[in-house]
Amino acid sequence: MASTRTISGEIDFYVPSIGRVCKTWYIVYGDLQAHRPLICAHGGPGAGHAYLRSFARMTAEYGIPVILYDQLGCGNSTLLPDTLGDTSFWTIDLFMAELDNLIKFFAIEDDYDFLGQSWGTILGCEYIISRQPQGMKHYIISNGVSSGKLWVEAAGKLIDKLPPNVRDTIRKHEANKTYDDPEFQEASMVYYKEHVCRLDQWPEDLIESLTLLDLKNNPTVYLTMNGPSEFTMIGPLKNYSAVGRLHKVSVPTLIINGEYDEATESVNIPFFNEIPRVRWVTMANTSHTSWLEDPDRYFSLLANFLSS
Repeated sequence: MASTRTISGEIDFYVPSIGRVCKTWYIVYGDLQAHRPLICAHGGPGAGHAYLRSFARMTAEYGIPVILYDQLGCGNSTLLPDTLGDTSFWTIDLFMAELDNLIKFFAIEDDYDFLGQSWGTILGCEYIISRQPQGMKHYIISNGVSSGKLWVEAAGKLIDKLPPNVRDTIRKHEANKTYDDPEFQEASMVYYKEHVCRLDQWPEDLIESLTLLDLKNNPTVYLTMNGPSEFTMIGPLKNYSAVGRLHKVSVPTLIINGEYDEATESVNIPFFNEIPRVRWVTMANTSHTSWLEDPDRYFSLLANFLSS
């Protein structure tokens, strides 16, 4: 097993719309000069890097450097709580500019791989479609989102399969917009334990990330762009769609989702049908956090794909 050299720090990121320099926090596992690095974009938006820390295994076991970062507005990066609800500020373009800035900072424009998880796949797809980055050699869509409409439809079907009392509680509070009601939170957790992480005991790293999305913690980005829960999408991402444009994703692509994933087959089909060079693996007995539920298989899949 290779040693995992770790460095962390902050990158200056000037945001013209607010006229100030913000900070993007990062952590790097391994030596960026030794091998093509893998950039991992977390979900949420606003979940932070914590639940992806085990990607350090890619460095320790396969010698692949990994870059994790907290996107603007969450974790250790600059928090902007005054922008809660400002959909003109919190846009995909903002996060693409931040990604541009990160890639330039590490001087890896000519050679890197990219993995997006959940919301991170929206960022990844839009980045590839709009930028056509020549330096990106592989793209991994992990538990991805091709369309807000398809996501909401899939979530609705998954909720319908929950126990009737849980389903009815979720529907009642969605109708009343009482998302902070403990009853709604408890019912939501039933959904999460089925379709977000099926481990009996959730890792502390996952809990840390989900805490950033808790309504009590003022999750600026998540609440503004997505909504109050994984299945209640009321922000502008509900209108997002890459469908019909995914043929522009020309980089070799691996799709990974879980058998019980909230990113269901219907959400992933557009990726598979439209992206020219693509593979798709659905991991048995896993959900939206496949690398936590079956790490041996997940990281082996990743390493094999990145070496192809």
